[in-house]
Amino acid sequence: MIGPLSADVPVVIGRDDARAAAEAELAKADYQAAEPSWLERAAQWLVDRLGDLFDAVTSFVPGGGFGLAVLLVLLVVVIVVVRLRVGKTARAGAVARPVFADRTRTAAEHRAAAGAAAASGVFAAAVRDRFRALVRGMEERGVLDAQSGRTADEAAAESGRALPGVADELRWAAGMFDAVHYGGEPATAADYHRMSALDERAAAQRPELAR
Repeated sequence: MIGPLSADVPVVIGRDDARAAAEAELAKADYQAAEPSWLERAAQWLVDRLGDLFDAVTSFVPGGGFGLAVLLVLLVVVIVVVRLRVGKTARAGAVARPVFADRTRTAAEHRAAAGAAAASGVFAAAVRDRFRALVRGMEERGVLDAQSGRTADEAAAESGRALPGVADELRWAAGMFDAVHYGGEPATAADYHRMSALDERAAAQRPELAR
């Protein structure tokens, strides 16, 4: 009489099942969102190699249990690596986002809008408008050329070269602007006060001549 199977006996998955599982995972929206052709080819190559490995291991290892364990570990590693790579590709391909939606407001008008938003407790809008006041103020002073489509990072880099004393804070300000305006992140009263202090410091500094 044959007793119940031991819990240690591995469940052997066939080559087609393993391939189908790998293809299903790699076909998820996280991977397809990036849609780079090289990634699609790489994913298919990995699926094919996994199938070949499964065939080879199950041919030489009795029962195929160890080979199945190796296959599953390798599949997890592949998924993690591809996820990380897809994330980097998606970030690298992000659309550039400009600081200004229009060019009709002066720095003073942006500062007034920021102050009104802060008084109402809407600190994300206050941070956004104070950063715009900072950038517009540097355009008005000639630190930056007036330029449509300039991103926050570009404004921080260009103005930081002219005002090295606040370069680090300008990089922070650009990241904060993108986070609250385009990323939907919250802002606090402390963030607004820091942005306001930076605006005042930048306005008080004389730009250094390019060398």
